Amino acid sequence: MVKLIGAALILFAGTMIGFMQASRYAARPRQIRQLIQAVQRLETEIGYGFTPLPDAFERCALHLPDPGASIFRGVKERINQPQGLSFRECWELSIADHWPGTAMKTPERTALIRLGSTLGISDRDDQIKHMRLAVQQLKAEEDGARDDQARYEKMWKSLGVLIAALVVILIV
Repeated sequence: MVKLIGAALILFAGTMIGFMQASRYAARPRQIRQLIQAVQRLETEIGYGFTPLPDAFERCALHLPDPGASIFRGVKERINQPQGLSFRECWELSIADHWPGTAMKTPERTALIRLGSTLGISDRDDQIKHMRLAVQQLKAEEDGARDDQARYEKMWKSLGVLIAALVVILIV
């Protein structure tokens, strides 16, 4: 009876591990799409609304689900602190703090950091150009993430179950 319960727990744990890994492959394209929409919204706020950068980030965070919203809120909070950090430092610190909670990878992070190094230091037109470039880069990464999702999501689900079954067979 104990072996049966142990085998069931191993199967359950292995299956959940596989499903958790598969969910990261499913979450990455969705999170990239949300970031693209946030950058486009930021472009609208800056380009057409003439909104100051801290307010634009706050408005974007309101319309963005987590984990992307936490990045934008972190920037807004750091800008308002009296420590005298530049916008670039606030942006990079917020990304560093909140990035582990995302399913995104290094290329998306690089595109965002590159965008943050140009925001707030140039005129509106130049900032809009950099935001459009970041959107193009993120769209390319989203396409790659969708390919990875199609390729690896089902594999991880099956792999979790199969490895757990193998462990159960070897133990019993």
